[in-house]
Amino acid sequence: MPISAVPQPVLESETPVRMTEPGSINPNHIRIGAVNYLNSKPLIEGLGADLESVSPGSELFLDYPSRLADDLEAGHLDVALVPSIECLRDPGYEVVTDACVATHGPVLSVKLYSRVPMPEITSLALDEGSRTSATLARVLLAEKFGLHPGLEPLPLGCSVDASSADAILLIGDRAMHPLRETFFDTWDLGDIWSEWTGLPFVFALWATRPGTSLGRVEEALVSARDRGVQRLDLIAEREAADLGIPATEAAGYLHNNLHFHLGHAERHGLELFHRLAVAQGLASESSDVIFRDRDVVPVTPPLLHRT
Repeated sequence: MPISAVPQPVLESETPVRMTEPGSINPNHIRIGAVNYLNSKPLIEGLGADLESVSPGSELFLDYPSRLADDLEAGHLDVALVPSIECLRDPGYEVVTDACVATHGPVLSVKLYSRVPMPEITSLALDEGSRTSATLARVLLAEKFGLHPGLEPLPLGCSVDASSADAILLIGDRAMHPLRETFFDTWDLGDIWSEWTGLPFVFALWATRPGTSLGRVEEALVSARDRGVQRLDLIAEREAADLGIPATEAAGYLHNNLHFHLGHAERHGLELFHRLAVAQGLASESSDVIFRDRDVVPVTPPLLHRT
């Protein structure tokens, strides 16, 4: 199975590399989009070989979360690991498999850096690779402090020096690297969410459009996740050098800061995030998270653990 050229992890000084345009793929084969961050590598471990067996000719593309969402919406991809907020904005998406990227505490790779005290933020620069984390940051600032800061993009590949905003949201591998600038305060958004709600937070899900036949690709996605969870140390050792972090740090991140199964608590977390995003005008009230098995997330999650 051909796999598109993989962009290298984007650090502060690097320019992002666009993957091969997915629109050029043979429409008779399944087109799969996945994220090229360390946090997503366990979900695609050995996926290429699985696809060779169950769906010959299918292609896997790696890109930033926001671009995958755009490509799935445009019909250039058949299934993609998309930001969870996309499933809360578009009632047409269906979630396939119980594989996800989630956290129940500090996530390390989603951080809000502030040059001023958090309650005084008036401007916010959002990592252009992000959609779920951008929404989460806006929800937390609004719910905790009644803030609705002015927004500006932080283009992919740009350093924090490129923005003069009061606060800057960074996601993915580059958020795991120390920054040169000293900030007044820093939030790990996974940690803030977990402390506030008592629930896990789901950052990404495999999603497709209704009526899309994936054949045994769904089975391959589950197998890849299960394999990846068993190989976290191997993945960490393989990826650490390119990321510029010690293998022990990468392994600790995968083992201790992330999990990859969408269970009951994760579904409750998704529904609560949906309610809060709707309250801020950031998601559609009519959209429920629909699963390919037709189960719908319950509409009455636990109450917030407000502090």
